[in-house]
Amino acid sequence: MILVFKHIFPKPYVGLTLWPVIFVKEDVLKQDQVLINHEKIHLRQQLELLIIPFYLIYLTEWLIGIVKYGNAYTAYKNISFEREAYKNEQNTGYLKSRSPWSFMYYYGISNKV
Repeated sequence: MILVFKHIFPKPYVGLTLWPVIFVKEDVLKQDQVLINHEKIHLRQQLELLIIPFYLIYLTEWLIGIVKYGNAYTAYKNISFEREAYKNEQNTGYLKSRSPWSFMYYYGISNKV
């Protein structure tokens, strides 16, 4: 389910996935295949981790990233879940061929985005 909710997005964010809903900032974004694919990757990640652990790991990685990089946005871009989603968002067939727990490949990669 995709819902439009303008008031929860600080710049530069336009999409957010909270199981089982994808929120987008504007109605036109519902048609953005790359954005929706990115958010669907997060839905799969959340399901694999039984939802609550996903959010705990996500928050932990983000907080560690803030300390490591000294910047909240850089920390966000280096979360393993985000790395997987950004790397594969252009591939609309990715979820059909994706192996379970694929985000683990992106965990601990030391390249700063």
